[in-house]
Amino acid sequence: MTTSNIRALKSSALKTRALKTSALKTATVAAAAAGLMALGVGSASAHVHVDPASTSAGGFSQLTFRVPNESETAKTIKVTVTLPTATPFTSVSVKPLDGWTAKITEAALPAPVTVEGAKITKAAATVTWTADAAHQLGQHEYQTFSISVGRLPEAGTTVALPAAQTYSDGTVVNWNQPETAGQAEPEHPVPSFVTTAGADEHAHAAAASAAPVADTATADTAADTAAASSTTPVTAADNTFGIAGLGAGLLGLAAGTAALLRTRKR
Repeated sequence: MTTSNIRALKSSALKTRALKTSALKTATVAAAAAGLMALGVGSASAHVHVDPASTSAGGFSQLTFRVPNESETAKTIKVTVTLPTATPFTSVSVKPLDGWTAKITEAALPAPVTVEGAKITKAAATVTWTADAAHQLGQHEYQTFSISVGRLPEAGTTVALPAAQTYSDGTVVNWNQPETAGQAEPEHPVPSFVTTAGADEHAHAAAASAAPVADTATADTAADTAAASSTTPVTAADNTFGIAGLGAGLLGLAAGTAALLRTRKR
């Protein structure tokens, strides 16, 4: 075997080894990324959380609770959501869900609350969904539960909605731990959202910022000018000048026509 052949074989072997090493590194990185993504998705999906259709203060909103089953041995058979008492909802209704019975329970408020001029002493306190035997949540399953509520409290209010998840083995998981800015997320964070400015507030603010500041003197002068121009009468002199102008125009047209005819005859 010649020296050139030996060199070619060594070069080929080195290239093959480099390709294998590169492929191995790529596979390792991909596997690690997939693992991190799976971990992140699993962590996020393991929380009971609420998705409000609207957060506008003073309005109504549909609140949808997403409840995953976390147990590897038991099923979720009941879910209870506790409604706020400091800013109670004066209206609560439940969206029907096949296989689940919903119940709204009212209770006396810790202290009377005035809502839209009315004094409220009792309001909806909890909403409980109970599954029949065929619709209990098993492993790797989740369900959504929706209620319509109103009116939402003033903008900037954090509406906390603690949830209790009951399993078939008697275990109850309470999702009621508040989150603190700058700290790690708790194991069982409370479902919550923050209200925003209502539609009316946005409209009033936009109108106030867009409306021009009128100059009273200018406006009065313009009004007087418009009134004067719209009420000025047409006098006889104006009619006389108009008729004279029309006659002069007709005479000019006749003279021009005569000159054209003379030119053609020549």
